[in-house]
Amino acid sequence: MPEFDVDELLGLGVELAQAAGALLVEAMGRVHGQVTTKTSGTDMVSEVDRASEHLIVEALRRARPADGILGEEGATQKGTSGVRWVIDPLDGTTNYLYGFPAFTVSIAAEIDGRSEIGVVTDPLRGETFAAARGLGATCNGSTVRCAAKDDLATALVATGFSYDADRRRAQAQVLTGVVPVVRDIRRAGAASLDLCWVASGRLDGYYEQGLQPWDFAAGALIAAEAGATVGDLTAGPPSNELTLAAAPGLFVPLRQLLVRATSGGS
Repeated sequence: MPEFDVDELLGLGVELAQAAGALLVEAMGRVHGQVTTKTSGTDMVSEVDRASEHLIVEALRRARPADGILGEEGATQKGTSGVRWVIDPLDGTTNYLYGFPAFTVSIAAEIDGRSEIGVVTDPLRGETFAAARGLGATCNGSTVRCAAKDDLATALVATGFSYDADRRRAQAQVLTGVVPVVRDIRRAGAASLDLCWVASGRLDGYYEQGLQPWDFAAGALIAAEAGATVGDLTAGPPSNELTLAAAPGLFVPLRQLLVRATSGGS
């Protein structure tokens, strides 16, 4: 593993996430220019997504020109340092464009393909969640811990849905197997926010299919460093197939419930 300075990477991630968050808030309600779509007619992207990514990427290139970059809106750079930044410049674009107050800026730094620092800024609430591997998770500098919950019947669980109609239909079918078993379901519309809310105990668990690396690279690390168990349906790491985060006592029963619901069992 290449040598790296945790404080430097984490400080830079926090600085840039907060700067991009301020840009989003300043532009909110007056988005100019064309709003286009990406993977489907409901998957929107605006000039503000691109402006936020540009701010982050240009600052990274100045500060750490040898690092790699992967941005949701197309920024890519291979890099030679062993560090790669994974950026979601506006997680919750649809929420943002509607004025629905649930969106973030998410930035992770990977070392040899594994997230080592993660930062998620919720600019409307003035909250910045941050974590470094092995050093715990914080919100605005104060330590956060996930809930100590082991009963599915009293668990508050969040999920999300794909922009693809066929996948969304399948996700809704899975949900019908989950709803009767848990306390209730929440859907904020920003994966990074859901993961941070698991980290802080505002949610007991969260699952979603179809996420991309920039959706969970920072939030999954924050949740794990806050004590949550994070993975997929097959004892692997979070992935496009499924990202699951929950209080340790809930993770296995929630995963088993999702396996049954996905297969149509009861």
